[in-house]
Amino acid sequence: VASDKGLFSLIFNRQLPGSTHYSMVFYFVTRQLVTGSLLRRFVDGDDEFCNSRLKVIPSVPKGSWIVRQSVGSTTCLLGKADDCNYLHGPKCVEIDVDIGSSTVANGVLGLVNGVITTLVVDMAFLVRANTTDELPERLIGVVRVSHTELKSAIVPKLEPETSS
Repeated sequence: VASDKGLFSLIFNRQLPGSTHYSMVFYFVTRQLVTGSLLRRFVDGDDEFCNSRLKVIPSVPKGSWIVRQSVGSTTCLLGKADDCNYLHGPKCVEIDVDIGSSTVANGVLGLVNGVITTLVVDMAFLVRANTTDELPERLIGVVRVSHTELKSAIVPKLEPETSS
């Protein structure tokens, strides 16, 4: 839908392992990518560049002390902590993040699994600046996941593709 309007989308697909697999998908849309900007370089970059630059800053404003301490609010390079797959399209980039690929993330998931409905988790996504000319860092987007009910997740119904 966004690409039909000439907009560019960054799509984060956070894949949660378990007896039932879940995906939490977040869409961030911008009108344009500025030529030469760090975000433009990220979108055009290869996996190595993207893995070395994509950051997430987590926060747990509501949750037990042990969960808040485990998650913390320390910046994390997603591509170094988790396996990421980048799918580049003409008007989008999808970033598939396999949370199950990280032993640290799996440990945190083990803590939150039983109390996920009581948690509020914020995640800020941005591209890391490595040089002063890349500053200031700018947010791609922020999402709040609040009192998640995994059992209410549904499989989306996809519209069949029509041939032109």
